[in-house]
Formats: sequence, C-alpha cells, structure tokens
Amino acid sequence: MKTILGAVAALSLLASPALAQEASKWSLAIHGGAGVIERAELTPERDAAYRAGLQAALDAGSAVLARGGSALDAVQAAIEVMEDNPLFNAGRGAVFTAAGKNELDAAVMNGVDLTAGSVAGVTRTRHPIAAARAVMEKSPHVMMTGAGADAFSASVGLEQVHPAYFFTESRWQALLTALSEKGEPLPSRPAGAPPEPSRLGAPVPLALNEAPLNERKFGTVGAVALDSQGRLAAGTSTGGMTAKRWGRVGDAPVIGAGTYASNADGCAVSATGSGEYFIRSTVARDICHRTASGATVQTAAEAEIAEVGSIGGDGGVIVMGKDGSVAFSMNTSGMYRGEAGSGRASRVAIYADEEASR
Repeated sequence: MKTILGAVAALSLLASPALAQEASKWSLAIHGGAGVIERAELTPERDAAYRAGLQAALDAGSAVLARGGSALDAVQAAIEVMEDNPLFNAGRGAVFTAAGKNELDAAVMNGVDLTAGSVAGVTRTRHPIAAARAVMEKSPHVMMTGAGADAFSASVGLEQVHPAYFFTESRWQALLTALSEKGEPLPSRPAGAPPEPSRLGAPVPLALNEAPLNERKFGTVGAVALDSQGRLAAGTSTGGMTAKRWGRVGDAPVIGAGTYASNADGCAVSATGSGEYFIRSTVARDICHRTASGATVQTAAEAEIAEVGSIGGDGGVIVMGKDGSVAFSMNTSGMYRGEAGSGRASRVAIYADEEASR
C-alpha cells in the first residue's frame, strides 16, 4: 500500500508572537473525503468545482467564527454547505446502498463538556449533522438510528425531505457499475428520482451528470473548529460506502472513531477513510490522547494514520489544536481539505503533495 504520511505539513499559522495571538482567536479546518485522487483524473472543471465547494464551506464556517459565534455553530454551518453540495458524499450527493437507497450518518461533539450526538441510517432529514446536534442537545441519548432518528429529527423541527432529494445521477451510475462488476442484481431506479439523463431534453449540470471518478474515495465530510472563547468542536457527515449492505455503519457517527473533541485533551478530530479500520483503531480518541500526552497535532495525526495503515486501513484526518493549530494527515494520494483562521487567508487543497497552508 502506498503510504503518504505527513504529505501536508502542520499548518504553522504565524511567525511572530503578535500575529500568533491574533490567529488564536479562531480557527477552522474542513475535509471532503480522502482517497485515490490523481491530478490526471480530475478535469480542470471538476478540480475547480471541488475547490469552490470547499471554499464555500470554509466561508460559511468562518463567517460564524468571525462574528464571535461558537465552534459548534461553525462546524455545523460548514458541514451543511457540503451536505447540500452533490459533489460530496454526504446529504444530497450521498452514495447508494446495494438496495438503491441513500442512508446517511453524522456526528458532532462539543469539546468543552464532552457532550456528543450522532445519527446513522437516516433517509429523510435534510441535514444529518443538524440531527446529530439535536440528539446531543435535545435528547438524553448519544446515538439514534434509522426511522427513529428521522422521527426524532422531525419532532424537533428539523427539515424533512423526500428520499429522492438525495439522489444524484453520478452516484446512481456508480452504484450500478459497482453491482454489475460484482454480478449482483440491480435495484430499480428510486421513486421520485429525475428521469434518466438520456431522456432529458437538455444536459444536466456537471455535478449531477458527470461520470463518477474511479477514485476509490472514502467519501465523508467533516469540520473541526476553535472559537474566540477557546471552545473546540468536531463534526462529521457521510453517505457511507457505495453498495453497502445489511445496515452497515462506518466510523463517522461513532464517537471516538471518526469524530471526537476535547478541550481537556486539547484537540478536535474528524476522520475520513475505511471506516472498519478507523473504528478498530479508535482513531479520533487516540489522537486526542496523544495530544493530551504532549504530542503536537501533526505528530499525533501522523502517528495514528501510520497505525491505521499498519492494519490495512486507508484514509485521513483533520485535527484542531487548542491553540488553533491545524494538522492534516493521510495515507492516500489525496484528500479534499481546507483551513481558515483569524489573521490568515483561507486555503484549500486536493492532492497529498499540495500544501493547504503556504
């Protein structure tokens, strides 16, 4: 397995003490999934579309933090933008199960008091990350699943949609290809889905109609933030794996595996990768344990991804430190990612050898 550890250096925010103090006011990092993402396979148009999508998410989260809002609000704002963007495997644009359904997972965690919430297998809640936060703040539970999670979300006033809302043509075609390659039966086109592109009178937008990449991408979106009051938060949202079966749940909604935040430990983490391995390695919690023991966020991230790789797992993480420092680490050839903070310009990156900082 090709391993690219530390392909992106820690985001060394600023050089002078005065600027460092300014940068510590707030900081934000996001990801849109990791995987085999090569320059030769991304058209200039799609490269630009991904960068624009990442920038829009950064702008949404940054706007919250710049006006003194909470890390939790910033994380939710950034993730909701990606959940609404069909380029990312979360919300609208999520991949399909083998049965031809979109089943969505999400989690959020507050580093101040270790409260957390998550949902798995939701099919009608427009923003799964909002549902996860509602579980955290408006229920006595940490995780809800399936129809019950959707019913709870509706009961607290979260927007509900027809399951066809999440449909995108590129993800549907990716499912049919995956099942055909395995010789498995193909599900019927979902009720309420738009007509097949060949029957449309005009071409559909790039993001909905372009053939899916053979990128083996672990599609997940996530955000970590530090606000001006020093509060850390983390969130993750995903559609899971193409052609997943039997109610499979990955690491994204598992607190301590794909999502974790702790002010006491001095870190917030969102992961993207082969979920089964990230669960077995308790990746997010272990990174925070490392920072609590004195490791920098970059050292902790790289050490943990190395351990995941040693048992066969692929993917990446974004990590936020209590001082606003940001780390990205991956053992794949790319991860859609970006960062922003007070006193510095926002930046985005896609490929492993491309710095998101400077």
